[in-house]
Amino acid sequence: MSYADQLFVEMCRNILDHGIRTNGEKVRPKWEDGTSAYTIRQFAVVNRYDLSKEFPALTLRRTAMKACTDEILWIWQKKSNNIHDLNSHIWDAWADEDGSIGKAYGYQMGVKHQYPEGSMDQVDRVIYDLKHNPFSRRIMTNLYVHADLHEMNLYPCAYSMTFHVTQKKGGGGLILNAILNQRSQDILTANNWNVCQYAALLHMLAQSCDMQVGELVHVIADAHIYDRHIPLVEELIKRPQYPAPKFWLNPEIKDFYQFTPEDVRLEDYVTGPQLKNIPVAI
Repeated sequence: MSYADQLFVEMCRNILDHGIRTNGEKVRPKWEDGTSAYTIRQFAVVNRYDLSKEFPALTLRRTAMKACTDEILWIWQKKSNNIHDLNSHIWDAWADEDGSIGKAYGYQMGVKHQYPEGSMDQVDRVIYDLKHNPFSRRIMTNLYVHADLHEMNLYPCAYSMTFHVTQKKGGGGLILNAILNQRSQDILTANNWNVCQYAALLHMLAQSCDMQVGELVHVIADAHIYDRHIPLVEELIKRPQYPAPKFWLNPEIKDFYQFTPEDVRLEDYVTGPQLKNIPVAI
């Protein structure tokens, strides 16, 4: 069975059984009807996925692989902060009348910084170092820029990636690992979405830099399940589990900036039915 399913079930069960409820606290999110969106929360959840063994897509329900890849490319490749450059509507609630989400996410990726090697943005710096300084302990990105927070329509949730390259034992190439740091996560709506998109990102960067994928470590500071999601999560984690799908990445693409959502797919992906009408707290 899928390791991602097993890990997800254990994480949800642990939050539901041992998490702390926020009922009565001053909370920012609201439901569509204006009532406070309370959660059961747990501090510092750490999940590890060995991408060399399987791709971590849930089989309990289907994760929309092309849509989550489109979003990660919107941030990392297009470096956009405008929803008109995105093919889904997941950011519509945070966009202004022009489609901008402010100085958030892709905007920060596209800001150029001066280095000894020249002017580069964060993505280009990562790719440069993976190719020229792969064993550096300084290969990372950061979206949580305090000077710009007041101009972000939503503070970054997944805010930092740290990359770590190791030599494969016995030779045979380099292995690309990464840590994804996330300050807060809505487990039902976003957990596997984020895991799949950053796993795909790691695959794309590894292929672009002539490496093999290793571990993706996901660190969530505040892992929470919203009160109105509890019955949905309880039903979801009792479902049958199936073998992990196979991940396909177009082997012809060697330049990170040439990838599209069509270059990614999951094969032999057997899942349970999709959950419908999930309420989303804003």
